[in-house]
Amino acid sequence: MREIVVFSGSAHRGLATAICEDLDVELSSVEMTRFSNDCLQAQLQTNCRQRDVYLVQPLCPPTQEHLMELLLMIDAARGASAERISAVIPYYSYARSDKKDASRLSVGGRLVADMLVAAGVDRVLTMTLHAPQVHAFFSVPVDHLTALGVLADHFLGQDLTDAVVVSPDFGNAKTAGQLARLLGVPVAAGSKKRLGDDQVVIDTIVGDVEGRRAIVLDDEIATGGSIVELLDRLAEQGCTEAAIACTHGLFVGKAIERLRDHPMVTEVVTTDTVPPPADWPELKVLSVSGLFAQAIARSHAGESVSSMFDGVDPSLGPPQARLFG
Repeated sequence: MREIVVFSGSAHRGLATAICEDLDVELSSVEMTRFSNDCLQAQLQTNCRQRDVYLVQPLCPPTQEHLMELLLMIDAARGASAERISAVIPYYSYARSDKKDASRLSVGGRLVADMLVAAGVDRVLTMTLHAPQVHAFFSVPVDHLTALGVLADHFLGQDLTDAVVVSPDFGNAKTAGQLARLLGVPVAAGSKKRLGDDQVVIDTIVGDVEGRRAIVLDDEIATGGSIVELLDRLAEQGCTEAAIACTHGLFVGKAIERLRDHPMVTEVVTTDTVPPPADWPELKVLSVSGLFAQAIARSHAGESVSSMFDGVDPSLGPPQARLFG
């Protein structure tokens, strides 16, 4: 692993350190300078010439600050003659901006992808994109990882009698179905209409939840508005309790208060793609550093990354052989 160099911006050094420990490499330092006019400058403190450089930086709040840090680190690595530059973005927040569904609307998911490529990135490693089509916004290779296996392992250690996996909306129902398959339980989904960033309406639940314990799965939880609305509908239909699971646990605004104090919630489980809140000790945080380290090692060695998810998520796994004629 001598040819691998790993840097981290300020977004999540804890995850970057854990990835480096799994890789058995040292996390190299970055000097980030802020000038009097509020401009940033990044200086990489380790030789990058002809090296395989990995820059770890989730796009979590303050998102624009962390995005600019990442762009500057990419530019610095390119100027330092790096052989290959890979942006490790565990949480690609702009994946929520994936389509133009109103007049004169920006599509941030594609714009940020173009900015990363223009800065000089050669490859992107990310996890659980909110909209899978964002993968195609990049003109460079993208390794799209999933935390489904990590979340499934957590729940497989529990009694799943009368459990049901529930998606807050139909858009996430396919992923919820994959978790349900891994757990051997049924699946249900809410019919959701979004009225605003923090305002949703779930008018019905498709699937049998009466007398069952729900495992609510979402890709990310920001304010928790969708989850609380879903919990109210589940209670109305006779659901007894609910465990909440997500990959990206942002928990901004009133999210912690909403979920921690809700009478139906038995536990909240997330991963460390973004820094967990310091004031929620009951939150269960599962590490995905091993997945990213394995993906980096495989990418560096020219091995398949998709084969990591054999039997977990067919859409991310390698193509299956087909017979013709």
